[in-house]
Amino acid sequence: MKPVATDRSDRKLNVLLWVLQVLLAMLFTFAGVMKFVMSVEEMTKQIALPGWFLHFIGVAEILGAIGLVLPGILRIRTGLTPLAAAALAVIMIGATAVNLKTGQRGAALTTGIVWLLLVVVAYNRRRMAPHTQLSQGTSL
Repeated sequence: MKPVATDRSDRKLNVLLWVLQVLLAMLFTFAGVMKFVMSVEEMTKQIALPGWFLHFIGVAEILGAIGLVLPGILRIRTGLTPLAAAALAVIMIGATAVNLKTGQRGAALTTGIVWLLLVVVAYNRRRMAPHTQLSQGTSL
C-alpha cells in the first residue's frame, strides 16, 4: 500500500526533482558537448576507446539531458523523463567502471554519486507519473 503523502510534501519533492533534473541536464549537456569539442587523442589519454564510441556517448548524453527537462517543460510525454534518467544511469555505470579501471577513485566516486542522483530522479518521476493503461500492464 502506498503511504499517503500530503500535497505539500509532493510539491517539495517536485521542486527537489526539478533542481536535480536541471543540474544533471547541465552536467550532461556539458559532458556531451565536450566529447565533440575535445580531440579524440586528448579524450583517450587515460583509456583507449574508439572515437566513434566517445561521440556516440556524447550524443546519448546530450539527448539524455534534453530528456531530463524537455518533457516536463512541455508537459508532453512526461514518461520519457524517468527513461532518460535511467539511460543516463546506465552510462554512469560504464563511466564508473572506466574510472575504476584507470585507478581514478575520486572520479569513480563522482560518477557513482551522479548515478545515485539519476536513480532518485528515475524512481520518483516514474512513481509520480500518471498511470496509463500501457503502464498498468494492459496489452495493446
